[in-house]
Amino acid sequence: MPANYNGTWVMEKNDNFDGYMKALDIDFATRKIAAHLTQTKELIQEGDNFKTKTTSTFRNYEVNFTVGVEFEEKTKGLDDRVVKTLVSWDGDKLICVQKGEKNNRGWKHWIEGDKLYLELTCENEVCLQVFKKKN
Repeated sequence: MPANYNGTWVMEKNDNFDGYMKALDIDFATRKIAAHLTQTKELIQEGDNFKTKTTSTFRNYEVNFTVGVEFEEKTKGLDDRVVKTLVSWDGDKLICVQKGEKNNRGWKHWIEGDKLYLELTCENEVCLQVFKKKN
């Protein structure tokens, strides 16, 4: 049985978010605002079906997916692109590949103890975010 991702997770760490946003061609003003935000992730997992909501005081983003089923994702509120997204299991890790105009785009999620890790990649940039489970 894969890991249980259910819960509300509050950001503790956000390394190289600016580099990641630059790789996505996000404008300077938006990057400066986003760099100072604390995000909260709400994850609802029912087997391989996920409902995710990322919230902050600046922008919110929701994406729902089923592991193993490719879908068209509109990254509205992020970089406003359309990508083909596929999320799969690698043990207890969720691995996402996003195909579109940017190379090496995607993310990895995993849990260690009460921490949720999110590694975001685009082009040659890697951002590591760490979230703590909210009680």
